[in-house]
Amino acid sequence: MGATGSRLLRGNRQIWVCIVAVLFVGDFILCGYLPSHSRLESLEQVRGRQSQTIRMAAAQSEELPALRQRLQRVRQTVERYDACVPTERALGTFLQQIAAIMTQHHLTDQVVVPGKELRANDLTCIPVKITCKGTLTDMFDFFTGLQELDRLIRFDKVVLKNDPEFTGQVSMQTDAMIFHRSSGQQQASDSAGVKSVNGADHGA
Repeated sequence: MGATGSRLLRGNRQIWVCIVAVLFVGDFILCGYLPSHSRLESLEQVRGRQSQTIRMAAAQSEELPALRQRLQRVRQTVERYDACVPTERALGTFLQQIAAIMTQHHLTDQVVVPGKELRANDLTCIPVKITCKGTLTDMFDFFTGLQELDRLIRFDKVVLKNDPEFTGQVSMQTDAMIFHRSSGQQQASDSAGVKSVNGADHGA
């Protein structure tokens, strides 16, 4: 009877040892391994996002010089537009310039006729019909001279006809368009420029 009780006691002790061991293992898994593993995964995700952000920042920093150059080109285009599209009509001055360029390049039979103004928002368009006669070289020199003017000119149609007697003379007829802005648009442009400069100063 004593031997049987001793065996039962040892068996109970082994059971308790197993139970305690299972509890220790469960505690380690539930309170140690799983939280640590979850935290490790979270840290890896954060590190992955940070790495992606760093790569994006590096890529964008490489694009900055090209963006600055593009912005500079846009600013130059706007400045040229402001310079080439005046706020006053100045049609008489333009007609005098056209006549002077044609005379300079020996073009004859000069006719410069402005048409009816067309208005679109704050921009006014003035069609101008130009006809003259001269050699092809003189014609090209004439158009080169027009390019040097400080006013934007758009050519919608250019027609060249040879002299039927083959004298080397060419008759030219072209439909051109010049533009001018209202003073209100210029004031708005200047105001926007001042705001941009002030904003840059505050940012600096």
